[in-house]
Amino acid sequence: MPTESARQQTTLFSQLISACLRQKLLVLLISALLVVVGVGYAPFGWQTGIPLKPVAVDAIPNLGENQQIVFTEWPGRSPQDVEDQLSYPLSVALMGVAGVKDVRTLSMFGFSSIAVIFDDSVEFYWSRSRLLEKLASLPADTLPVGVQPSLGPDATALGQVFWYTLEGRDPSGKTTSGWDLDELRSIQDWYLRSGLLAAEGISEVASIGGYQREYQIEVDSDLLRIYQVSLADVTNAVMAANLDVSAGSR
Repeated sequence: MPTESARQQTTLFSQLISACLRQKLLVLLISALLVVVGVGYAPFGWQTGIPLKPVAVDAIPNLGENQQIVFTEWPGRSPQDVEDQLSYPLSVALMGVAGVKDVRTLSMFGFSSIAVIFDDSVEFYWSRSRLLEKLASLPADTLPVGVQPSLGPDATALGQVFWYTLEGRDPSGKTTSGWDLDELRSIQDWYLRSGLLAAEGISEVASIGGYQREYQIEVDSDLLRIYQVSLADVTNAVMAANLDVSAGSR
């Protein structure tokens, strides 16, 4: 047998349906108004003449926790050394930041990654500023000499919106060979990456693959002895050749 509350709900629903059937014109007007409002807020580029205020929509909604990543490199060190001298002291220090809920560390060969989890009520960029202040105020003996932690980009892995490849093409637009991997990587790092970072809403452009161009000097030990030049003299000459000055030099 239906309960008293169930009968009351059925009665209210029946009254609502009856009112809609009696006021058909009002129902049609409300429906039309909802359709117009829906078109105005739809996240599509419809050309309807209606002032559009599209609702922001994520292709892949970020359902992760409110977190920031602190990345620290220490080349050539074992995971155990990284854990003992980087991950542990940093995680202890970062636990004292306001709003921190949890700290999770990952120690690998040559680097440490620390995920600092904040309360959901903490604003994203406020948490980044607090972490930067904390990292800048660490005591000198907290980390090994020459090791500097850095804050990850202000985006998550779910924020990747576009992947592309860089390929060489001939004048007709067809893909062609003959491009070295260092040439493609240089174009990516010095031209494409800078242009993409200038676009609004992009916080990071991650380059993968190719060879980063570098210049190497091969020293001939026999020539050094003949001209009585030491390796330190060569090093100083290279450093002096790459100095940037604000005025002319002689």
